[in-house]
Amino acid sequence: MEALLKHLVDITCQRDHTLLDSSVVSALHELVGASQVRVHEMFRFRDELFMRPRVWIKDGSVVSTDEDFSVDHNGEPLNNYPELVDSIKQRKSCIEEVSAAGDRTLWLPVWLNDKVSTCLEVTNPTPYDSGTLHMIEGILSVYRNYQNILDYSERDSLTGLLNRKTFDEKFSRLLSTATPEASPQDQEERRHKHTTGIGHWLAVVDIDHFKKVNDQFGHLYGDEVLILVANLLRSSFRAQDRVFRFGGEEFVVLLRSTTLADARKIFERFRSNVEQHEFPQVGKVTVSLGFASISAESPVVILGHADQALYYAKANGRNRVCYYDELVQSGELHSEVSNDTVEFF
Repeated sequence: MEALLKHLVDITCQRDHTLLDSSVVSALHELVGASQVRVHEMFRFRDELFMRPRVWIKDGSVVSTDEDFSVDHNGEPLNNYPELVDSIKQRKSCIEEVSAAGDRTLWLPVWLNDKVSTCLEVTNPTPYDSGTLHMIEGILSVYRNYQNILDYSERDSLTGLLNRKTFDEKFSRLLSTATPEASPQDQEERRHKHTTGIGHWLAVVDIDHFKKVNDQFGHLYGDEVLILVANLLRSSFRAQDRVFRFGGEEFVVLLRSTTLADARKIFERFRSNVEQHEFPQVGKVTVSLGFASISAESPVVILGHADQALYYAKANGRNRVCYYDELVQSGELHSEVSNDTVEFF
């Protein structure tokens, strides 16, 4: 009982989805004696449902996609798990599956507002008794309630995207796990490697002439444009990427683990998707986008680089994608380092 109370206290004190996932995985792993516990997120891509691990046990420790970049977490089709698909169709909260080796897996879909975007997987070599199942059900109920609370605090109320506060937390965590402290020379070498190898990218997106939309059609249609652009952002990026609304007509994207060439293609595809979309009453809408590589520099500097590329795009025709380092190398942007933390343009 003491161990259960300790884990419940740990679960209910979290104010972040990743930490909440880690707490519930740790609780189930220790209290149930499970050989494997994973939290999966479910997402739709090209009209097909996929599932990918978000937090799991590795070598006895809890890890997440924010920490482990060595594994491809693009996900796999949900149809690969017919028992889970059937349980979701029947709105079940738990289904047990026995493998050929005799391992027993509990699939625990987490229902929030009549939708399932998260599922827990608990694997155990021995059968679950009624007391264990009852305890798992209780932990799942607490987890579901706190997921609902965190969704409310982390997301923008209009678009449903992650909000600015959540960006600050997730970006700082990404920097701390992906880019250890480095000298200016190391930073320059790492930036050069990003042009040829795998890197992480930050983009700032702004809707062109959004004030005219509000002035001409009213704020109701302006809000509809924001919602539709947010939907296009969701469909244009991968499950492991993160999309935020910064406020007003500005959005930010964290694009993870891809090359410069692919990052440019992904950003261009989104820009084109917006340009080709027909917005009700308003007609055509375009966006400008500036992006920069995520290096060991401070969050303010990296965000400033993407912002500078965005303003260049808006000042030079709009409806275009601009890359900060490319603009600096071509002489279109000039930076002068005045100290270790601030750059003036």
